[in-house]
Amino acid sequence: MSHPALGKRILLGVTGSIAAYKAAEIASRLTQSGARVDVILSESACKFITPLTFQSVTGRKAFVDADLWGGEGHVTHVGLGHGADLFIIAPISANTLAKLAHGLGDNLLSLTALVTTCPLILAPAMDAGMYSHPATQASVEILRQRQAVFIGPASGHLASGLVGLGRLVEPADILGAARHLLSRGGPLAGKYLLVTAGGTQEPIDPVRILTNRSSGKQGYAIAQAALDAGADVTLITTPTALTPPAGAQVVRVQTAAEMQAAVLEHARRADALVMAAAVADFHPVSASSQKIKKNSGLNHIPLEPTADILASLVQPRAQSGYPRRVIGFAAETHNLLENAASKLKAKNLDLIVANDVTAPDAGFETSTNRVTLLYPDGRQVPLPLQGKDQVADELITILTEWLT
Repeated sequence: MSHPALGKRILLGVTGSIAAYKAAEIASRLTQSGARVDVILSESACKFITPLTFQSVTGRKAFVDADLWGGEGHVTHVGLGHGADLFIIAPISANTLAKLAHGLGDNLLSLTALVTTCPLILAPAMDAGMYSHPATQASVEILRQRQAVFIGPASGHLASGLVGLGRLVEPADILGAARHLLSRGGPLAGKYLLVTAGGTQEPIDPVRILTNRSSGKQGYAIAQAALDAGADVTLITTPTALTPPAGAQVVRVQTAAEMQAAVLEHARRADALVMAAAVADFHPVSASSQKIKKNSGLNHIPLEPTADILASLVQPRAQSGYPRRVIGFAAETHNLLENAASKLKAKNLDLIVANDVTAPDAGFETSTNRVTLLYPDGRQVPLPLQGKDQVADELITILTEWLT
């Protein structure tokens, strides 16, 4: 699955803010994703960063107010605005917010905004009190009503030395929002996918848990690939260091029981479920309400099986038809294909992804995976060692063929 920015025309507006330097990273990464990026700087933005910086990272001319009256005359803004797939203004000042809200076109940036019809992402940056000022909030509300997407601002230390709401969010947040907007209308548009990720955690006492080594990377990669294909995605995730992909509805759980409840709730309308989470097979019979001390005399912890989430879906799915497709994972240390085939049949899956988690370059806590796809008709398709994002693309390609 290609990046949603590939081949797209993106406008990046930059206004006067000390945070303007972050826009160079946004332009660079969009260009690396395959987009054609045209940058428009306001006069005040040029006080903080030069057009040459943007030309260097995009390979394209960066536009300034002088270009409004250059060789193309008054139609420069029309040439820029028509045909754009996305317009990002980051950072956007209180002044430019007001201009856009009230239709003022006194510079190249605001004129271009008046002729574009594509989605608009606005990432404010201004000093303490300016964003919360009633005049700015009125501008924000007007632009929200026109379907502008706001990212931030964040709270923190500002250029004045004050602390408050007004910091430009990080480029990754803006890029995530752009990726999501550009993916809408993809081959899975209108489809709803449910993805689970991470290793469940079963409490032993208030400070200890029974868990596994799953990082959640494969599940998060699947959620991102599904979003890139245009799907609406709910990601049911255990605690992890990963950042959920922009646009996903995130449901946070800890235990196997909590994950089961969340899956059963959301699966009732899902076109597909991809069960990538590593769910604990056992949990303590009872968790201590206090930390168990070393000298307590405890020498064993009684365990009992957790609920089998996929097995609990078999009957509801047979009755309702949802989820329409279910993909499971089998993380094994021995008898990989035999164990995976047994699970595939017992849980009435459409596909199971088998991986040997003892391999040093695959399975848990790695960025790569080597898996075999098993189908109900007996087919077995081994995939080569590849990034978990590539495994995710393979699965979403299969789901796209099934669901469209």
